[in-house]
Amino acid sequence: MKAQPPSDRDRVPTPLISSPIPHFRRRDDPEWHWLENRDDPRVPAFLEAANDQARHWFAPLDDLTERLYHGHLARRELAIRGLPTALDHYTVWSETAVDADHPVWWRHPNGQPETAEAFLDLESRSRAHAFYEVGDMALSPDEAWLAWTEDTRGDETFTLQLRRLPDGEPTVLLEAIGPELCWAEDGATLLFTRFDATQRPESIWRLCLALDAGLPRPGGDPVLVLREDDPEFWLGLGKTRSRAWLMLESASKDTSEVQLVPARAPDTPPRLFRAREHGVEYAVDHRPGHFYVLHNRQAPHFCLDRVDEARPDAEGERLIAHRADTTLEGIDAFAWGLVATERDHHQAQVRLRVLEYDERHECRRDERLPMPETPCSLALGDAPHFDTRRLRLREESFTLPVTWAEIDLDDGSRRQLKRQAVHGDLQPDQLACERLWARSHDGERIPVSVVMRADLVGHPLPTLLYGYGAYGEVLDPWFSVARLELLARGVAFAVAHVRGGGDRGEPWYLAGKLEHKANSFQDFLAARDALVAKGVSDGERIVAYGASAGGLLVGASLNLAPESFCAAVLDVPFVDVLRTMENPDLPLTTAEYSEWGNPQDPAARRRIHDYSPLDNLPDAPWPPVFLQGSWHDTRVPYWEPAKLYARLTELALAHDGPEHRPTLLRTDMEAGHGGASGRFKSWHDNARQDAFILWALGVEGRDA
Repeated sequence: MKAQPPSDRDRVPTPLISSPIPHFRRRDDPEWHWLENRDDPRVPAFLEAANDQARHWFAPLDDLTERLYHGHLARRELAIRGLPTALDHYTVWSETAVDADHPVWWRHPNGQPETAEAFLDLESRSRAHAFYEVGDMALSPDEAWLAWTEDTRGDETFTLQLRRLPDGEPTVLLEAIGPELCWAEDGATLLFTRFDATQRPESIWRLCLALDAGLPRPGGDPVLVLREDDPEFWLGLGKTRSRAWLMLESASKDTSEVQLVPARAPDTPPRLFRAREHGVEYAVDHRPGHFYVLHNRQAPHFCLDRVDEARPDAEGERLIAHRADTTLEGIDAFAWGLVATERDHHQAQVRLRVLEYDERHECRRDERLPMPETPCSLALGDAPHFDTRRLRLREESFTLPVTWAEIDLDDGSRRQLKRQAVHGDLQPDQLACERLWARSHDGERIPVSVVMRADLVGHPLPTLLYGYGAYGEVLDPWFSVARLELLARGVAFAVAHVRGGGDRGEPWYLAGKLEHKANSFQDFLAARDALVAKGVSDGERIVAYGASAGGLLVGASLNLAPESFCAAVLDVPFVDVLRTMENPDLPLTTAEYSEWGNPQDPAARRRIHDYSPLDNLPDAPWPPVFLQGSWHDTRVPYWEPAKLYARLTELALAHDGPEHRPTLLRTDMEAGHGGASGRFKSWHDNARQDAFILWALGVEGRDA
């Protein structure tokens, strides 16, 4: 049977108010491309009319939304004290008050907690703005100065601020720059990025500061350090943990190049480490006397070489060989050796590996750190000291709240530093998680993770199926307090780890991009069918969720099989793929050619056209859908969900009417790609979204 929205009249919200579509339709523009003109006053009028329509539709669910929101607050620890981190001179941490959206940063001299003082109050700074987000924070090497970047519009354009700690007056040094910052080790030079017209970080600059008088002021104009002319590449900043080198990285989706600058002599011209080779990605880390090169040259799953610091072009020593079943994802260097991040392809599981070397660089230790459970997320935490022998780990899973632990490399002891608190009637030990394997259209096994109440295991449940599957991003298990509101009501939450993501390593990513992109959509539908076949999910009650490129995944899947889902939520969805990729003036477009293809190539254009959601809408309505966009979004412009809303509404009007299969659009006129910046507004937005999901699943309705 086809999945349908609930038919019980008591569960259906009030009918739609008069649709804005007939009023705003233009006969000369059936594709609704006129919505791309931000300066046309009819555009915000259209978006506000759609917002009014959504508000009216949601009105009968307002009580449910509020119950979800306050239920979430009751389960969460609202007053949060971050984990203190000891630097060279000070211990720093953040504290967020019960009623605050943003944290206050504190510090005290090491070993003197009684002298704690606040040095950056982000909550206070945010009050003057509808949107507020910090891009980066950077302490000077002597920890006497703090630089940070902040965005007060949501368009990811940042202002550089500097203050003397603890209570110097903040000074605006630069405007309209990128988010990234890095101090050189001379203590007087800041490096930052700037964007081009498409918001690509295309240049790195250094700013010398005159700090001798204790006043935050430039010592001259910014100096260009590096410019990247290839529109498919973007620049990034970093510094080795050894503090010896500044790293200037230029990268596209499949090629990278690193230039090095001595951190204590930042005016030294950058030194090219290795010239870029098309299709070769590499990254560099450092220990005195050695560079460590992580690369995929003739090693598609990556390997690790060691080269002499004085002769980086010479033949190196292979430390970790290429393996068919494991992707080497990253390397962190310490005085004693390395921590390698690896991903097992078969189990779709990340692992951390400790490699310790003696003075002759002989490996005297090679072991994997234990995991709390599988599947889980495991990552190296803050480790600012190069010589530390105590590693901080961040662990979580669908049933394990975020936990910070410390492992002593000398005695092997493990100490839990902090665990996210969970309050209320549904505790983590009352949840159950399992990993299923679906068979896709070509026989490939697709991992599917699902979490539910333990007492409901074995019963087909209403299900929210989450998908992303792009850019090689990994969807390792993550704990969510907000998700508990759905789980408590008997909903299962599932994740389809489709090809195009990084869950099973580099081959998994490559098998879902460019000419293989259609695999992602088939994998998502296969995950849905496996949940039903294995008795986990009720086939009549499955809602699909996708955000950003996940919106492309869900949108394309709905075009292929709209009957497979009873509803969908698409958050800032990338759905006008072909038209976006044909416009190199838009942010991100040129940098995405190696992800989706360059439509100037006829074969690539045809391929993109064949799956782009807006170009392949079926001649029948989708199930109910809730679309969300943001006016200041530079990654997925507001007009992509707006055009999809208009087109789907027209389909519904031509068939059985939008009151039966509502298409709703809500555009946040004060936010960017990530949505609201304050945590309370973000949580309320999430509650509204969950109210729609529960309505669509038939779990709760307007009179519940």
